[in-house]
Formats: sequence, structure tokens, C-alpha cells
Amino acid sequence: MNRKDIINDSEFGNKAEAFEAFDDIPTNPNLSRTIGDVINRRYGRRDVMRGILGVSATTALFGTSAIIAPKQASAAAAGRYNFDELAWGNDETHHIAEGYNADILLRWGDPITADAPEFDVMNQTAEAQLKQFGYNNDYVGFTALNDEGTSGLLCVNHEYTNEEVMFPEIGRQDRDGFASMTKELVEIEMAAHGGTVVEIAQGTDGKWSLVRDSRYNRRITPLNTEMTLSGPAAGHDRLKTNDDPDGMSVMGTINNCAGGMTPWGTYLMAEENFHGYFWTDNVDADGKAVMDSGNPESTSYGRYGVPGSWYAWGKYYDRWNVDKEPNMPNKYGWVVEVDPRNPDATPVKHTALGRFRHEGAETTVSKDGHLVVYSGDDNRFDYQYKYVSGGTITDETAVFNSPLFSDGTLYVARFDEDGTVAWLPLVHGQGPLTEENGFRSQADVMIDTRIAADLLGATPMDRPEDAQPGPDGTAYIMLTNNTRRTAEEVNAANPRPESSFGHIIEIKEDGEDHAATSGTWSILVKCGDPAIEEVGAQWNPETSENGWFGSPDNCAIDAEGRLWISTDQGSSWGKTGKSDGLYGLETTGDLRGTSRLFFRCPVGGELCGPYFHDSGETLFLAVQHPGTDGTKDFKGFERNSTFEDPATRWPDFDPAMPPRPSVVVVTKQGGGRIAV
Repeated sequence: MNRKDIINDSEFGNKAEAFEAFDDIPTNPNLSRTIGDVINRRYGRRDVMRGILGVSATTALFGTSAIIAPKQASAAAAGRYNFDELAWGNDETHHIAEGYNADILLRWGDPITADAPEFDVMNQTAEAQLKQFGYNNDYVGFTALNDEGTSGLLCVNHEYTNEEVMFPEIGRQDRDGFASMTKELVEIEMAAHGGTVVEIAQGTDGKWSLVRDSRYNRRITPLNTEMTLSGPAAGHDRLKTNDDPDGMSVMGTINNCAGGMTPWGTYLMAEENFHGYFWTDNVDADGKAVMDSGNPESTSYGRYGVPGSWYAWGKYYDRWNVDKEPNMPNKYGWVVEVDPRNPDATPVKHTALGRFRHEGAETTVSKDGHLVVYSGDDNRFDYQYKYVSGGTITDETAVFNSPLFSDGTLYVARFDEDGTVAWLPLVHGQGPLTEENGFRSQADVMIDTRIAADLLGATPMDRPEDAQPGPDGTAYIMLTNNTRRTAEEVNAANPRPESSFGHIIEIKEDGEDHAATSGTWSILVKCGDPAIEEVGAQWNPETSENGWFGSPDNCAIDAEGRLWISTDQGSSWGKTGKSDGLYGLETTGDLRGTSRLFFRCPVGGELCGPYFHDSGETLFLAVQHPGTDGTKDFKGFERNSTFEDPATRWPDFDPAMPPRPSVVVVTKQGGGRIAV
């Protein structure tokens, strides 16, 4: 299926669904040794395919409790998660476990500054949107402003926009060449992307609210926020453009999916599907970009999927048109650091962390004080990475634009048959990363990180999404799905072909040290319905019918050391019948691999975040694109959502208002730590 077929396929209800499907097509040519091959060699392909592993192999993969075949339990055992499990389902609103409040804190369009206009959905402007909360909120982070933690800065990513439910009377635009998209609407989209930093405060009643007149409140957007670059690629010829002949600056950030907070309280925005924003006027009859083979960036473009033409921005702005600015894509696909406490500080893109479709940038500190950043490349058959700083965290380095982000080593993971993981350094001059293979300097290695990782023989994975470092050198890797894997290939992070449900890998670094260059790996759970044998799911048998899930995406570890998983099934939620939600997942003891449902989204929404306050008494969640994904499967609605006719009008339920992506604050009724 080519790009034009996907765009015009009536199966997809909105642009996001269509381009998610388009993005399923892997760009990695190096598929000779996938993690499916590793699993097959380690355990035997036929046994993996049939789900009939021996006792020792099953124990190695899933823990001792998995020796018992999965079965449906009437209710999940409590374990370390003390709450009454929520029932699964799918309807127009959100739901939370009994005894908890889930309050709406911020919605798309809410004014965030003292001089911002009130939201007028029928008369939107870019000028207004620049002072209002952005669209499709994904990552959420928090840094306290006082010792009690009752005042702090909330940092939120805004990943993308859905014009069909965002603007009146225009419908989905990618199928008709963006005929109704004007420059004014494009600028509103650009103003709704990026990020938001706002001060919030907790009242004596335990409720959180926006401090609208705070000096900290601001938007960060691709429309008007200038950024600088640090690290090996800063100033390189391949980053020089007409508006920046020095290759040291760039306007804004795009497709900010997951992210992270540094140990010193700055905010990391990960740039994920940046390729989709770039435009070319040169297309063939199938709508496929025709690239000049003489273009020095053509190989890099192909490996990164540039240009994607997901938006009409390149019709009005040269910087999004690769015909006019062929180097501009090289300025995106990085991790951006923002100082939330200093609105005047220019955000920085740190090129030492590599250029790829970053899903998150979760940080931790090694045993001897090095900064470590885990990040996945969210594409089928791409890789898992981590960055380790050369220096250690001190009073001098624990600052915004720290030298720790410029002087360090980026590694890519290779998962081996014996259950070990090797972290391979992406360093110019080492191994195949030489001028003979197109790498003239470390800048080239970082600009073309994917190509460098190909040459090192990293293990192609199944959409590495969020990666959460935990205590004792443990890291959890979310692998969402891979329906492109054939039975002969058996997939890259998943021992099942055509997996719609994904699974989670647990890494234990050697010496319980996140800076280690080797460790071991195992599978924590294989997702999907354990009652359907063909799915091949694997859970602890104590998991109830409410507790199993599909498509793990974001994750967090709370103050109790417990792992929480949020899901993103996209338009495929009809395969489970469940809304996306938040689950507590046991990682130790006899209940390892047991999951319990705590929160679920309204129909068509994806759950993002999650982020726990240090007190353990507040949980921040983000619900993006409510009422959009898979609404043809929503019983009683069974059609695609539009601005005028959405599947839900969450959270306002106002007949004059479309659905609005929103941040939700969870607290326990009567106070106290969550799930304790």
C-alpha cells in the first residue's frame, strides 16, 4: 500500500490514523537480525510461535508465576496496588477507580496568561492560541517551587493537531490536498503545537488550579519560539539554512510526544515524528515524494521518511519545504531542554543525544553520578538508545544547558540470544562509523543516528516508545506493536507475528548501574487478551479481565517504586473493546506480571503522561485527541468524528464545543497517597 492509497482509504477516520498507518511502513533496511530472531534462537522459534515454552524458558521470560498457563481471574489480587480495580469499557467520558477524584485542570484553548483572551472556538486566531493551552497534550512533568510542593510548574508537550475536530466546516484535509487550509489556519496549528509551562497551586481543599497571572506562564511553539543548538552537530554545514547561515539556531519544536525532567528540574521535550511536517512539491501519480538522487540528503531523507507531507505548512512557509530548504529537516528530531523557571532562557536542542524519532527522554543518575537518558525511536523495526554523560552531576553541572548534555556517549541496544543486552557506542571512528561509510565527523553520526545504528548491528525493535529507568539499574521498555511482522520474521520486540498488542521488556543493567554498557533482558508481559489463545498473550494468571491491556506506550514509576503503564491503541482499540487507560503493573514477587486498571479515557482518546508528584498524593494525566481514534467501532456512533459531529464532547459536554484535549489531576478522596 502506498502513501496515496493510505490517505484515501476510508478505513481511517482522521489524519492521525492515516499517517499512523503510513508510518507502519519501516524505513530500516537492516532487518536481517531482529529481536524475533534472538528470541527464536534463545527459545526455539516453533515453541515461541505456538506459545509452548519449557519451564526454564518461561521462567526466564516471565517469572515463576508464569509457569501456570494464563487464565481469567474473577478479580486481580491487590499486591502493592491498593485500590478497587476499575471495570473496563468504552464510553463518552473518563472513569477513575472508586475513592479517587479525576479533575480537569487544563483544556485546549484555556487562557494561560493574564492578558490571554477567552477561548472562542468559532473565531480562533494564532495570536490568541499563543496565549492559550495548546492541542493534544502528551508528556506532563512537574517541578516544585516551594518546599511543600504545593506550588510548582507544570510542563506539557503538545504533539500534533486534528483539523477535522479542531476547525469548523473543513473536515479532514490530507485527502484533498489541504484545499481548505489557509495560511491563517496553518498558523493556528503551529501555535497549538510545542509546549506549555504554567504555574499551578494546590489549595487547602487539595484541589489544583492554574495561577493565571504567574510570570512563568508561557507557550513554546514552532511559530515563534527561537531555539539554539548544542553538541557535536551545532554549527555543522548540514544544519545551515537560508535563515541561519551559521547552523546554530532554529525556530521552534514539533511533534513533541513524551519527554522528561532532569534531576535539576529542567524540562525535556522529545521531537518524535518530525518527518511528517516537511513538504515537497515534487510528487508522482501515487502521491509519493520524488527525490533528486543527486541531493546529498537523499539517503538520509529515505531513512527518516522525509518528507511526510502530513501538514500544509510547506505551502506557506519555506522552512517546511525541502525543495527550498533541504537542510531544515536536520534541525528537527532532537531532544530540547527548556528552563521552566526562566521564561527568558532560549531553549536548547542537544545534538549529542542523537537525531531520530524520540519517544521520551527519561533521565536518571548512575551510581557514580553520571546523567543517563533513555530514549526509544518510535518506528517499527527501529532502536532503543541511552545516553551517558562524560562528566558527573555537581553544583556546576546541574544547571540549564548543562555541559553534561554536550560531552557524553550515545549508545544503541543489541539484544542477544543468551539474554544479555549490549550497549553499542555511537562514536565516530569506532568500528564502521568512518568516513568510508559516510561519517566524516561525530556531527554526521548524530545527524544520521539511525544509519549509524544500522551499521553497528543494533537490534530492530517493534516501535520502542517510552523507556522508564527504575531503581537498582532496571529499565522498562514499552514496545507498542508491530502488525508488519510476518510469521517468517517473528517480530523485533515481540515473539508474535502481526502483533497488534505489543509487550514490555525489562532490562537489568550490570552492577545495578544505569551507566553500564551491558546487562540482561527479559519479557515482563506480552499484551493482549489471555483468553484468546491465538493472541499469545502472557500475564500473571491473577490478572483479571479488567486488568490486561494492549499497546503499552508511556510509563512512570511512583514514589513507592511501582510501575504504571498508559496505553495507546490508536484506531485499533476495537480489537480489545477497551478504552485506553492507566494500569498498575507488578514487577516483582509472585504477582509479577499482574496488571490492574485504575483510569480509562473517553472514546477515541489516548492516555499520556503519567507523572506522579513527589508526595505520591497527586497524579497528572493527559488525555489527547478525545473523540477521534477508531470511532467507527464505537457502538451507537459508528462513524468518523468531525467538528460538528464528534463521538464525544468531553470534557465540557457543551453542544457548541468540540472535544478538547485536557490534563487531568488525580487525587484520593479525603487525601493520602495514591494506591497506598
